[in-house]
Amino acid sequence: MIDWLRRGNRDPEVVIDGRALPIAIRRHARARRLTMRLAPDGSELRITMPSWGRTMDALAFANAREEWIAGQLAKVPQPAQVGHGEVLPYRGQDLRIDWQARGKRKPAIEGDRLAVGGPVEGIEGRLRRWLEAEALRLCAEDLAFYCQRGGLDQPDLRLSRAQRRWGSCSGDRGSGQCIRINWRLVMAPDHVRRSVVAHEVAHLVHFDHSPAFHALLARLFEHPVADADRWLKREGRGLYALFG
Repeated sequence: MIDWLRRGNRDPEVVIDGRALPIAIRRHARARRLTMRLAPDGSELRITMPSWGRTMDALAFANAREEWIAGQLAKVPQPAQVGHGEVLPYRGQDLRIDWQARGKRKPAIEGDRLAVGGPVEGIEGRLRRWLEAEALRLCAEDLAFYCQRGGLDQPDLRLSRAQRRWGSCSGDRGSGQCIRINWRLVMAPDHVRRSVVAHEVAHLVHFDHSPAFHALLARLFEHPVADADRWLKREGRGLYALFG
């Protein structure tokens, strides 16, 4: 059995094999049934339910799927090494980290290698900063492209270090809108990152996931959205194995 814990005003939690896992319950007017998934980094269990659903319904739903939850937790990637000779994914390709103490501190792609120098103690930080700079550059290009395609004003762009979302769109239409994209998407294939940017651009017009939203997204994005969604569902958790 899964025990339900309440401590003050905290969200409900489930305990599996001695591990407390928060439950994030989201109610949506368009939802017709309960659905459940684990956050990519295994930090929480997400349950979506109709607006009229009860918290106890969500708890019972989780309780009946203890084995599934345990199986999903087992799939969460373990932290991976970031150092000389290790592999770093970049835009869907593997680059072998080539560290040389006397090399340039700023990482540089050389064929299938990523050359980086400087003190070995700071290599992880330098690689992460390089990836984040690349993510900002690429996402800015993506954002400009999709805003132009949609005839939309370009909002502010910021990188996100969120553990639970790939992208978000906030602010009032036409004033102070901001799109945030998870920097880890720079490690995914280009079409996956671009699908998330296109998704958030569509939210500049439609703040829901209505048929109108999906129709606009299909017009904006040049590849099948389902392909990118399947990649994120299958491989997205692996992007959290590095730079934990």
